[in-house]
Formats: sequence, C-alpha cells, structure tokens
Amino acid sequence: MSEVDPAQAFNRYRGLLFSIAYRMLGSVADAEDVLQEAFIRWQRASAEEIRSTRAFLVTVVSRLCINYLQSVRVQREEYVGQWLPEPVVTEPNADPFSLLRVDESLSMAFLVLLERLAPVERAVFLLREVFDYDYAAIAQILSKDEVHCRKLFSRAREHVAEIRPRFVTSSQQRERLLAEFLQATSTGDMDGLVALLADDAVLYADGGGKGPALPNLVHGSVNIARAILGSLNKLVPRHVTSRRLEVNGEPGVVSYLEGRTYSVVTFDVADDRINSIYVVTNPEKLDHLADLPSKPL
Repeated sequence: MSEVDPAQAFNRYRGLLFSIAYRMLGSVADAEDVLQEAFIRWQRASAEEIRSTRAFLVTVVSRLCINYLQSVRVQREEYVGQWLPEPVVTEPNADPFSLLRVDESLSMAFLVLLERLAPVERAVFLLREVFDYDYAAIAQILSKDEVHCRKLFSRAREHVAEIRPRFVTSSQQRERLLAEFLQATSTGDMDGLVALLADDAVLYADGGGKGPALPNLVHGSVNIARAILGSLNKLVPRHVTSRRLEVNGEPGVVSYLEGRTYSVVTFDVADDRINSIYVVTNPEKLDHLADLPSKPL
C-alpha cells in the first residue's frame, strides 16, 4: 500500500463502484456514502488483505450495500407515499455521472424492478447479469457458497422475468413518444394522451410527503390521463420551466422552479406504448441535480 497512491488507485475504479452502489441502493447520496466508507477501508487495509485492488473494492462496496439495504428496509416501509429511486441526468458530461455506466439496467423501470429482490439476491443478480462476474467471483465477493449463488441468481432472474418488459424499443421510438406525450399534456388532449398509454399502464409518483404527488399508484390509461391533466392544473406552479434531458439513460423531462429542479419525469415503453410513468418531486431526491441548463425543451 505504501507504494501506491490510495486516491489514484481508488479513482481508477470509481465509475465501476458507483455504478454498482447506485443500482443497489437507488440513491446517489447513499451510493456516495458507501464509496466514502469503502475508500476509508481501502486506506486502512494492509497489503496482505489485498490481492487485487478491484476485487477488494467491489467486495467492500457490495457488502456495504447489502448491509445498508437490510438496515433501511423498515425506513422504506414507513416512507410517505410511493418510493422511487433518485433520478440521475445522464447527458454527456453531466458530472459526477459521466463515469456512471449507462445501459438498460440504469433505467427507472429496472431500478424499480430491483426493489422486489432481497438485498443479497439483488447483489447476485447485478454482479452476474449486469457486471458479468462469474459465480466463483460472486461467491467470493459475497462470502457465499457458489451453488447458493447460482440458486439466488436463478430465483432473482425468475422474479425479474415475470415483470420485465418483453419488447425492445429504440431511442427514436422513445423520443417520439415523449414528444407526443408533452404535446398531449401541454394542450390538454385527453384522447391523445390515452392513445399513447398502454391499457394496463401504471403511474408512479414519489413526493415523499415533501413534494406534490398523488398518494397512490394510478392504473389504466384513462385514469392516468385524468390524473396527469388534473394534477397539471392543481399541483404544478405556473412558472415552471422544463427541459428534455436524458434521465437514467432514457428520454425524460426535468422541470425547474426559479432555476432549481422541481420534478423529473421518465417512462417505460413496451409494444410502442407507454406502460409506466415515473414522477419524482421529493426535493431531497432532486438536490443532487444541477440547476436549470440553457438547453431548450
């Protein structure tokens, strides 16, 4: 350790570590806290403890995330309203997220899906499915039996397959649907909005008791259209400015009030229809986002 600059060695893997921690926790602040604790443990570790810097750091981060999820579960059960992950703007050069690995597993839909897995299941699934670790490495990282890890992954994959969208949509399709969604909502076009939504679509809204949000999930295209158009008049201030930005790797809308982030909207698409809409207005989950950019809507 004495011959290696700890900060330089740690920063070499920071993007990977943050990518794991954010997907595990669904929180930027918590992921940063985990990385800070991992760095402290890295500094304090002896040379005998570290055969591979990467393996050591991934192991520490993975175990810290599992411990955190196990301790925070009760808090999430007591959360006011619906709980959604913290959104991240993944536009090019959107520091500090330029190092964040961006793929389908970063989408809001995928992160919400991960919430249905137990903490250790989530770690096994992510390390295997997203980060391509073999079972022997996962077993060592999590201090589990390799056969047990295989069973955990199989069970997690079954849970995911039950609710994971079975249709692949292009970025062009998503951009088109977003544009049509904004057009319908801005003009109050009820029929046009309903036509964009899958019959069994779901609207999720996370205000955390601190931001405007619907208290319950809204199901069905007609109910969602009514809820959205109604809330635009009742819950959204008149002087909000919006920008179309890439959110969690997908097209989204970030709205600003007096230059500060007010809400983030993104959605999931299947079979050329919007089947899930995610709205985050909890100010504590938006603090990490940059102020109003100059890019027009």
